[in-house]
Formats: sequence, structure tokens, C-alpha cells
Amino acid sequence: VQLVESGGGMVQPGGSLRLSCAASGFDFSVADMTWVRQAPGKGPEWISFINPGGTITSYADSVKGRFVISRDNAKNTLYLEMNSLKPEDTAQYFCARGGRIAIQIQIQRGQREWWGQGTQVTVSS
Repeated sequence: VQLVESGGGMVQPGGSLRLSCAASGFDFSVADMTWVRQAPGKGPEWISFINPGGTITSYADSVKGRFVISRDNAKNTLYLEMNSLKPEDTAQYFCARGGRIAIQIQIQRGQREWWGQGTQVTVSS
């Protein structure tokens, strides 16, 4: 299993970024996928989930209405469109294979079973 995130960078408050996660080594089209972030000095935070067909999504309250998760199964790629970015969105962003509950259990146990290496997002003026 390999997950490689890209698209991070520095952006001003109110700006937008689109993260990508290229997946390989498994059947992406049947996998639940999740985005997780970790802010400096804090633990990982689950932020969004998408089912294999892309028909079911969910978001943490902290990003609901501003972030949009999507996927292209033909390209084995997961996306996170981030809008109206705030300084508190500054974090390392990770994509992970698994559903919301599974990833939250991993977070509670300090595990990272099928996670990418992350991409840094910094929101600052």
C-alpha cells in the first residue's frame, strides 16, 4: 500500500488549496478513504471520509462547509478541496486507507497502518 499526498503549501487566510493523494498497491476503487490532519503540538484529527463509490461523505465540524472530499477511481486519486482557509487549518495533512471508525481507532491507539507521509498546509498572512 502506498499513499502519496501533494498540493500542500502556504496560503493566506481565506484562500484555497487542493490536496491530492495518489494511491497504489491496492484496489483503490473498493477502499474507504479518509483525510486526517495534525496541527503542531496536537494529536491527529480525523477530518473527512468518502466511501468507495464517492456517494457518501462526512466531515468534522471544524471543516464542514469549507472542505470537499472527492475521488477519481480511474486515476486512483483522492482529493481534498479546501476553501476559506483559516490559520487554525495549519497542519500536516494525511490521506489514509480506511473508514472513519477504523481511522479514529488508529488515532486513539497511536497507530498509522495505511497512511501517507503527509503534506504541509500553512495558513498565514
